[in-house]
Amino acid sequence: MGRIVDLCAEIAAEAEEGPEGLVLSPEARDRFRVDWSDEDIEDAMGLVRDSLLQGELVDAADTLSARLLDLLGSFGGAESFEEAAEGRAFLPIETIGQLARRVDRLEEVLEVYRDGRPPDRTAFDALRRRLADQEIEADLRRDDDQDE
Repeated sequence: MGRIVDLCAEIAAEAEEGPEGLVLSPEARDRFRVDWSDEDIEDAMGLVRDSLLQGELVDAADTLSARLLDLLGSFGGAESFEEAAEGRAFLPIETIGQLARRVDRLEEVLEVYRDGRPPDRTAFDALRRRLADQEIEADLRRDDDQDE
């Protein structure tokens, strides 16, 4: 396992971004062929590419999630939540709820990859509580309707 990690590190240092992904110069490829098969070199190139893409994905998801936390958090207050629940917001309450559920899950996953502090979730968590309360109230209303 250590040898393939070493190969990946060397490829990461040698490879350059080309129009179709990572590429090795012919000289670098020839140097690697002394100790490695073409298949091993290609596998290592794939691992390095995937690692770089994962880093970019995490950065993009982290930025997007922080922006969505801010946006959705704006519905965390009583007045703004009521406007959304009554259909007077720029986003329907169903969309807000769906986005909030997905962002909450994304935040859970990003905790594994984040280097810095997570964004402030105070307003977002207030929104999640209001959404949960609204769902409970809707369930109670449905139960009352069935009893009649």
